[in-house]
Amino acid sequence: MKDIKFNQLKKLEIIIEGEYQKFAADLLDRIGVKGYTIVNNLSGKGSHGFHDGHVMFNEDDVLIMIIAAVPEALVSPILQGFAPFYHEHSGVVFVSDIQVTRLVKFSDYDESSD
Repeated sequence: MKDIKFNQLKKLEIIIEGEYQKFAADLLDRIGVKGYTIVNNLSGKGSHGFHDGHVMFNEDDVLIMIIAAVPEALVSPILQGFAPFYHEHSGVVFVSDIQVTRLVKFSDYDESSD
């Protein structure tokens, strides 16, 4: 059995209003992010007070979080793409260091050639 190999990536947690999900997904797709997870109906407290995650009228009225694991080279283009958006809208991007197995799921690198 092969040893499990861990690879360094960056995890982005993008918090935005649900109505801008398509904008965020399109931006990530254009930059080359291979995949992401979307979590709907977030609750929490921030600079604008408490936000309740229950759907009131439609899913555009709630906060969402998009989680993506990306190579470090994509972090700056993604943050630059969101910068003008965050000048006009609320939200935040958290960036953290992570380790993953199966790097091929997150980048074009084929680890089977090692």
